Amino acid sequence: MPTEASRDNNRHIHLGELRTHDHPHHAHRFCSNRISTCKYNGFSFLPRFLYEQFRRYNNIFFLAIALLQQIPDVSPTGRYTTAVPFLIILSVSALKEIFEDVKRRRSDNKVNAFPVEILVDGQWVEKQWKDVKVGDFIRIDNDSLFPADLLLLSSSEQQGMAYIETSNLDGETNLKIKQALDITASMTSSDQLSHFQSDITCESPSRHVNEFNGNIEINGETRHFGIDQLLLRGARLKNTAWIFGAVIYTGHDSKLLMNSKRAPLKSGTIDVQTNYRIIFLFFVLVALALISAAGSEVWRRHNIPQAWYLSFLEHDPKGSFLWGVLTFFILYNNLIPISLQVTLEIVRFFQAIYINNDIEMYDVNSDSCAIARTSNLNEELGQVKYIMSDKTGTLTRNVMKFKRVSIGSKNYGNNEDDEFNDPKLMEDVERGDEHSESIVEVLKMMAVCHTVVPEKKEDGSDELIYQSSSPDEAALVRGAASQKVTFHTRQPQKVIVKVFGEDETIEILDVIDFTSDRKRMSVIVRDQDEIKLYTKGADTVIFERLRETSESQQMIDYCTEHLEDYASFGYRTLCFAVRKLSNEEYGQWAPEYKKAVLAIENRAKLLAEAAEKLERDMVLVGATAIEDKLQEWVPETIQALMAADIRVWMLTGDKRETAINIAHSCALVHQNTELLIVDKTTYEETYQKLEQFSTRSQELEKQEKEFALVIDGKSLLHALTGESRKHFGDLALRCHAVVCCRMSPMQKAEVVEMVRKLARHVVLAIGDGANDVAMIQAANVGVGISGEEGLQAASASDYAIPRFHFLRRLLLVHGAWNHDRSVKVILYSFYKNICLYIIELWFAIFSAWSGQTIFERWTIGMFNVIFTAWPPVVLGLFDHPVPADQIMKYPALYASFQNRAFSIGNFSLWIGMAIIHSLSLFFLTYATMEHQVVWDNGLTGGWLMLGNCAYTVIAPPPFSLISSFHFQFVVATVCLKALLECDSWTWPVVVACLGSIGLWIIFVIVYAQVFPHVGGIGADMAGMAYIMMSSWTFWLALLFIPLATLMWDLVIKR
Repeated sequence: MPTEASRDNNRHIHLGELRTHDHPHHAHRFCSNRISTCKYNGFSFLPRFLYEQFRRYNNIFFLAIALLQQIPDVSPTGRYTTAVPFLIILSVSALKEIFEDVKRRRSDNKVNAFPVEILVDGQWVEKQWKDVKVGDFIRIDNDSLFPADLLLLSSSEQQGMAYIETSNLDGETNLKIKQALDITASMTSSDQLSHFQSDITCESPSRHVNEFNGNIEINGETRHFGIDQLLLRGARLKNTAWIFGAVIYTGHDSKLLMNSKRAPLKSGTIDVQTNYRIIFLFFVLVALALISAAGSEVWRRHNIPQAWYLSFLEHDPKGSFLWGVLTFFILYNNLIPISLQVTLEIVRFFQAIYINNDIEMYDVNSDSCAIARTSNLNEELGQVKYIMSDKTGTLTRNVMKFKRVSIGSKNYGNNEDDEFNDPKLMEDVERGDEHSESIVEVLKMMAVCHTVVPEKKEDGSDELIYQSSSPDEAALVRGAASQKVTFHTRQPQKVIVKVFGEDETIEILDVIDFTSDRKRMSVIVRDQDEIKLYTKGADTVIFERLRETSESQQMIDYCTEHLEDYASFGYRTLCFAVRKLSNEEYGQWAPEYKKAVLAIENRAKLLAEAAEKLERDMVLVGATAIEDKLQEWVPETIQALMAADIRVWMLTGDKRETAINIAHSCALVHQNTELLIVDKTTYEETYQKLEQFSTRSQELEKQEKEFALVIDGKSLLHALTGESRKHFGDLALRCHAVVCCRMSPMQKAEVVEMVRKLARHVVLAIGDGANDVAMIQAANVGVGISGEEGLQAASASDYAIPRFHFLRRLLLVHGAWNHDRSVKVILYSFYKNICLYIIELWFAIFSAWSGQTIFERWTIGMFNVIFTAWPPVVLGLFDHPVPADQIMKYPALYASFQNRAFSIGNFSLWIGMAIIHSLSLFFLTYATMEHQVVWDNGLTGGWLMLGNCAYTVIAPPPFSLISSFHFQFVVATVCLKALLECDSWTWPVVVACLGSIGLWIIFVIVYAQVFPHVGGIGADMAGMAYIMMSSWTFWLALLFIPLATLMWDLVIKR
């Protein structure tokens, strides 16, 4: 029965027992296999939704206004003019959340109902995934997904081997090999499995998909099983008829679900600046309320004593100063636009659709396009100042080809052919050259020291396909095969290699895996009764583990010379070393290594310590060079980005020479660029070097010379520590380009975080592999490339593109456009509200500071939600600040858009224009209506006629009737203002702006004719439409006043 031990952190599972699947002892000891990725349920929706909404300060503000309006007689605009539009906005957000959550629930239900065969009472019974429990035995057929994390017990293949595809986990389509333990591989029937019992001890659930440790005890014998025996939920069985597995982790304990946590929440710079502007306007609102209340007090003291008919107001408690502040606070509350957040969300949503459907960012070869995984950072794409780029698979293709090989003093291969092509290598082997043994040894190591799985083509030919999670390994195996050393069969503890036409069986005794810390991989083999240690890895770790002899030093000198030659062409290099082991030495070492293998806690450390005891006194036999060509248009893209005043950094794990060569190839640095190289190993030396280069960089800046910094991983470790960090940051930020080599994934993330803090600019990180995820999530904007290393980087990113050169269009076109459009949307939203509602201040001067509103209450309430809804949306979606082909041709335009960004000066200009427009609209309308207009029937329009006319000139579409003339003129002015701010007039912009004016007029007619007769809503507006529109004064003013008001734009801004 499965149990979770309380005495340690490990998981203890008992497998076996004939039992009914629904037996009570299964109940709730482990996580259920039913999954739920929903944010809400029926009980949690309302509290969680409200919590999410009221974390935003503007929503709290409007809730407070809506509540204050419920105080009797305090609100001059009515009790529901804020509450109704606020509820409409919340309802739209709620519907959006419900729609997204329903999609998640449907997806969850579909997955939970997938069928699976579970062993119950010795029979395979089909059940659903949600019924799977820890300790169950299940059968998975070919091309089926694994419903939980399983221990592979046996399979239809020999030695319990199975092939899996993990594209659902990491995007890699290469098959990976898994192999059952030999003690369970023989259980190939349900009868054998039903009588099987064992105890498993394994680590608690974790999110590390490439690490796993556990032990299984069968009949008193304990065996270790690891990641090679673990089948992860979501992976798919391929090329294997069936497997039997035991369930280890279920549901949200599975590694897939533990890794499905959301990426860090990133907020854009524009959002932060907008919040500051809203806070500023809030204090302006408070100040206006105080000033207006003070004005009311002054007027009352000077006028009420002389006005005997108003004497009752002297003792009215509602005439107090605080009551006045409250009244004016409600009256002016819409200085802060209630619809801004919803408008931005709509605009950003469709901007993301533009990115997804841009045919210019579609890659035919991979049949993939750009994907905006978030829309909250669209504007950030237009503000990028630093780009942190991975090299392999990002700037290069990650399609590896074996090019050169160094054996002793000889350097084989050339740089002209596409792949390795040098007949001298085979000629030297055939004639028994002094290096012939080393040549054969290197070719054997290339064919043996790896995790590649060979596969024959389905067409029946003998041609092999090598499945590998590492393109480097596959390239080396293909390279060996091209030289008549062909790896063609893998079995559990041995491989079969055809060496010059004859099959050789090489026994694999132990494998010491590659890790980013070790930077090497070792295989212990028995080859023709000899035990050998084969090790391949980076030159820095191989050279320090070689036998110290004069012959060895000579080999190192030859190899170093060849490696420098390879690095000058940007090749990736590996060194190969061998050591012969005696039976006694291996016999003493093997138990210690097995003990480390069986360890669950500190296993990586114990394995590394055991490996160190064997990986010493080796003999260098050769080195290889693998070419990874640049992707197309990479140099042109980097040149364009640098012309846009963007600094590009290259962060790579490759050696310094290779990184520098690639930097030259991709135009990151030029021949005239001075390289400041930091390659020290101690803190003091690194600190001194950084100080020296800081002084040198200032000199180069004065001379206007280009310079770039090159720093390796060891120096970077010290440069990011203590006082060196500031020197390194200051120096790096001055450089035109920075190349960081020999970096670990965490160092990449540290560099990104450092630049974000010191530069205070938008930092974009771009990569394609799992080792780039930390860097991508640490940046302001993360871009993933769906490349040869899978989709982990793309899945963790904010935006995904198929090729690096699409970054140029993503930033220069979509980034610049989105930034310019969104800033206009925000500024325009502030402008239209201030333009309308500040008129209330001018009206207060003429209405004895009474708090009387000039506009009808429901037209005020609907101003943002309906009447002015479309102009900012079309402004954010259809305005073209500059044609795409021009900004692609002249990247410097990108920087010019940043300069006209959401600055305090730009914000002040818009606010100033809003105040000027409101003054013009109010006093021109007042002058027009000063003597009132007498109609043929002898009636006059009154104050609502004044207000409605003003409203029409400022606000966009259909709004309720407030003060006829004023409101009308405001609508027209605001809509025409949107046209003035557009850099290009497209038909959606023109239709939305002019249509909004027409919509308001239609609304006035309907509202004035219908609603006064429906429950008395808008009773003051009865007949107002006819009165207003039957006057020639109104129509002439509708043409003259908006145009006269907008003349200020031509005078001030042009």
